[in-house]
Amino acid sequence: MAKRDFYEILGVAKNSSDDEIKKAYRKLAMKYHPDRNPDNKEAEEKFKEVKEAYEMLTNPEKREAYDRYGHAGVDPNMGGGGGGAGFGGFGDAFGDIFGDIFGGGGRGGRSSGPQVYRGADLRYNLEITLEQAAHGFDTTIRVPSWDKCDTCHGSGAKPGTSPVTCNTCGGHGQVRMQQGFFSIQQTCPKCHGTGKIIPEPCPSCSGAGRIKRNKTLEVKIPVGIDSGMRIRSTGNGEPGTNGGPPGDLYVEIHIKPHSVFQREGDDLHCEMPISFAKAALGGEIEVPTLDGKVSFTIPEGTQSGKTFRLKGKGIKGVRSGYPGDLFCHVAVETPVKLTDKQKELLREFERSTTEGGSKHSPQTKSFMDKVKDFFE
Repeated sequence: MAKRDFYEILGVAKNSSDDEIKKAYRKLAMKYHPDRNPDNKEAEEKFKEVKEAYEMLTNPEKREAYDRYGHAGVDPNMGGGGGGAGFGGFGDAFGDIFGDIFGGGGRGGRSSGPQVYRGADLRYNLEITLEQAAHGFDTTIRVPSWDKCDTCHGSGAKPGTSPVTCNTCGGHGQVRMQQGFFSIQQTCPKCHGTGKIIPEPCPSCSGAGRIKRNKTLEVKIPVGIDSGMRIRSTGNGEPGTNGGPPGDLYVEIHIKPHSVFQREGDDLHCEMPISFAKAALGGEIEVPTLDGKVSFTIPEGTQSGKTFRLKGKGIKGVRSGYPGDLFCHVAVETPVKLTDKQKELLREFERSTTEGGSKHSPQTKSFMDKVKDFFE
């Protein structure tokens, strides 16, 4: 049975433009697609016929061969370069529709040119001090960057030469493989999706069209930033492919360990050693903060491990309306390297407190009572 004329199948004239052919194909593909006509063999055959006609007439080389020799020019059994007539999922039939919307080749559809890809995002680790995180600051960083090659002006070709259209994909950057009823589209292995081949590469960039350099960027570190937070620098990632947009650069913050403070969210913690006498008698002590020293009074009889809260002396976080607190943990320091006189004074002090009974050491009595109850 003789095959129908491709132009007749699509209902278009022989001199129709690519847009007119594409419009006719969409209308018929929508009508006959198997997903819309389940178990309808006639619709399935018409869809395959429409798809084959579309693929032939939207390929410049195949259309020229068909116009000159008819079906013999594109029939693989007669020496031509025939195209398949299989079908994939519903989205495969309308790849060109999605391509028009998103600027790409669509899912399984034919692309009108090389695929455009966004550049990859980059990460830069920045180590800062706790003070810098608390108060914020401006800094500069040096990051690797790709600049247009000055020799070839970005073409990748040796001066005096030009890139040529890839003969494997016809400049589309994509090739289509037919497997039975299924049509698979993938990046062209020869031009790697660019649609161009460079016969004589530029000696400066080896055909890449760009050269790697370092660039300096200004980064504003906001007040209260914390470890693990990231600052985005839009458009400073890797450049896109085939004119695609560049990626972004993410500056990830890492705060160095501090000699005095430990941070927990917007709060700060520090350990404050005090003398045995100060703990027993009480009095005023000085405590460091990120904004300088502050003084407060501890009561007599303060025990080691006691925590005092200094409200508002922490860090004002990036998303906080007010600063956190500073928690001061008291550590009573046992005196060392005592003189004989100091030792004798302590022994006398020990005797006096022992004679005074449990009122001087309530925690010791409480503990011993618990031990007694345990053994009994």
